[in-house]
Amino acid sequence: MDIQLKRGLLDVCVLAAIKNEDSYGYKIIKDMKPYIEMSESTLYTILKRLELSKMLTVHTSEHGGRLRKYYHITDAGLARISEFKNEWREVMSIYQFVIKEDTSDDKA
Repeated sequence: MDIQLKRGLLDVCVLAAIKNEDSYGYKIIKDMKPYIEMSESTLYTILKRLELSKMLTVHTSEHGGRLRKYYHITDAGLARISEFKNEWREVMSIYQFVIKEDTSDDKA
């Protein structure tokens, strides 16, 4: 898969993981695990990139005597998810065209 496409997909997956509630690194990985495997190093690189692009904010809170970073989606992050949904419809339309051609070849 094209690295830029995969990077964009992973960014949106992380945003979706925190869309409904603030979360922290380990929980984000755990929530995404049924859908996609991601290493901690990959996740934290993505979280930093999303923070720098103002798609999420970070705050710390004490948990079990330790400080934990929590991530919160911003309006820009929510807008990115919405954009992704529209883009994905176009990708699916292209995919349907491609497999339609493959199906026609199979019948010939």
